[in-house]
Amino acid sequence: MSATPHYPFTAIVGMDDLRLGLLLNAVSPAVGGVLVRGEKGTAKSTAVRALAALMPDVDVVPGCRFSCAPGSPDPACPDGPHTVHQAVSRPARMVELPVGASEDRLVGALDIERALADGVKAFEPGLLADAHRGVLYVDEVNLLHDHLVDLLLDAAAMGASYVEREGVSVRHAARFLLVGTMNPEEGELRPQLLDRFGLTVEVAASREPDQRVEVVRRRLAYDDDPAGFAARWAGEEAALRERIVAARALLPAVTLGDAALRQIAATCAAFEVDGMRADIVMARTATALAAWAGRTEVTSDDVRQAALLALPHRRRRNPFDAPGLDQDKLDETLEEFGGGDGNGDDDPDPGPDGGGPGGGGGGGVPPQGGEPEAAPEESPAPAPGAGGGAPEQAPVKAAEPFRAKVLSVPGLGEGAAGRRSRARTEHGRTTGARRPQGTLTKLHLAATVQAAAPHQRARGRSGPGLVVRRDDLRQATREGREGNLVLFAVDASGSMAARQRMGAVKGAVLSLLLDAYQRRDKVGLVTFRGSSADLALPPTSSVDAAAARLELLPTGGRTPLAAGLLKAHDVLRVERLRDPARRPLLVVVTDGRATGGPEPVALAARAAGLHAAEGTASVVVDCETGPVRLGLAAELARNLGGTAVTLDELRADSIAGLVRDARATTGRAA
Repeated sequence: MSATPHYPFTAIVGMDDLRLGLLLNAVSPAVGGVLVRGEKGTAKSTAVRALAALMPDVDVVPGCRFSCAPGSPDPACPDGPHTVHQAVSRPARMVELPVGASEDRLVGALDIERALADGVKAFEPGLLADAHRGVLYVDEVNLLHDHLVDLLLDAAAMGASYVEREGVSVRHAARFLLVGTMNPEEGELRPQLLDRFGLTVEVAASREPDQRVEVVRRRLAYDDDPAGFAARWAGEEAALRERIVAARALLPAVTLGDAALRQIAATCAAFEVDGMRADIVMARTATALAAWAGRTEVTSDDVRQAALLALPHRRRRNPFDAPGLDQDKLDETLEEFGGGDGNGDDDPDPGPDGGGPGGGGGGGVPPQGGEPEAAPEESPAPAPGAGGGAPEQAPVKAAEPFRAKVLSVPGLGEGAAGRRSRARTEHGRTTGARRPQGTLTKLHLAATVQAAAPHQRARGRSGPGLVVRRDDLRQATREGREGNLVLFAVDASGSMAARQRMGAVKGAVLSLLLDAYQRRDKVGLVTFRGSSADLALPPTSSVDAAAARLELLPTGGRTPLAAGLLKAHDVLRVERLRDPARRPLLVVVTDGRATGGPEPVALAARAAGLHAAEGTASVVVDCETGPVRLGLAAELARNLGGTAVTLDELRADSIAGLVRDARATTGRAA
């Protein structure tokens, strides 16, 4: 039974930038791949899979697991040397990397047990070998472990993959078209990783009714009869495939003149991107654009389009920076250093028929200057249950964020890899050894030798050397860092509402959010004011979403501290059920006053006791100001079993103790 044909690339509607970015990488994989950012349901995956079907067939050495080319096989190929240069033609592969893949699944696995016990160097290729000379697709790349992303991007940059285990080393070629897709609402990639993708495009569903109608019409037709639908677009697909082949053939003849190079350098300097990777990617992209258009010389329009694809993600220093490029500034720079009009009116045609990948949207280039749409001018609605009629002040702008201290969870966890608290991980410093549970991955050599040494006489070994058996092998245990769930409970009551004070509070929370982003945490936001508390943001990996909610946070009314702590307790209870391995850190931002409801102080103390009884690591950010201080936040911290820090002590350059140190002295375990 034949496989269902992929949705045709030329049949997908809209989003020219997505189509162009993919096609340029098909023409020149040296561009460095493309990162597709967009909301769910915008056919990102459909476009990538459709592109793979357009890639020209590849000739490979028969029987080679690493897809060596018959005319120029890899001299270091683990299956080599290849002496018979026969050719077998097959379609280019599209290999998909699952989010939960292990390192061995990605780069391949050496059988250490056979290598030590039997002296056999057995290597099982991974996904990087499968993707050689094809397409490697990573859906939800922002959710992939940082270590795997580093390995992936290193292989893409070097064109080779290296696997080294305890002195045994294997290298093989790994050149592929790298495509990553992500939904920014689920969290951002670190700027260092963003920079490793050659191009990036922003996609969004079209708001034009006619275009949306066409998307639905074509999708329904495909679902009803995939083979028939694909057959109707076969002519356009063949024409586009031929154009890719022609552009690849023309690419070596394209000239990148000094004028275009000067424009590229000036543009990268004008937008203050770090390093030189942007210049190189822009040069390769502009060259591919010229080849795609059938020209042998790079023009100013090519440089402009290359900038729009290669620079927006390299300008982001933190997740709160808006993506995009100031196109007026871009045009001025191109005109000053190249003399061209740089108007971009003659952008290359990304494909036949004006059809393009995705489900709508025009181009994916952010608005001029990369600014988000303005929020409505009306005042934000009060939080649910905020106390009917409670006086409310307009949202206050956050103060400038700063580098915050590291607040960590005590003890040793086993949660998702990150950069905050100590944890048992696959990568990190070696802390001990144990018998392997399943496949041996990290050999502890000293412990293995120690286990084997007492049995040498019984095994007939009397001279030099060591007889090692499977039972002697020991797995190294390692300690690294994990990401945590950082739940903010922010007091938005009237006692916190002084504009200067609330601005400082928001700046402090924003600083902690930046720290959480860098340390790969999930974050959540609970606010309390008036008579109740509100879950402003359920736990998420998108810290910029938390920053947006914080920006619009209304203030005023009484201080229902107990309600805020109880809401935080409910949120943590649910999250423990969803992800038991991810340990929480509760950050309460308040002056410690409790004025909402009957017996507010006693209720707040009992609510804090619930967190303490469950061993939840906590820190109270004391926002009390003025010459006379009541010490209520410190009392709340004692009830929580945590510690309190002032806004000033929260800065990384202060000498105050951290929650980790305070908790360690009390002997509490998370």
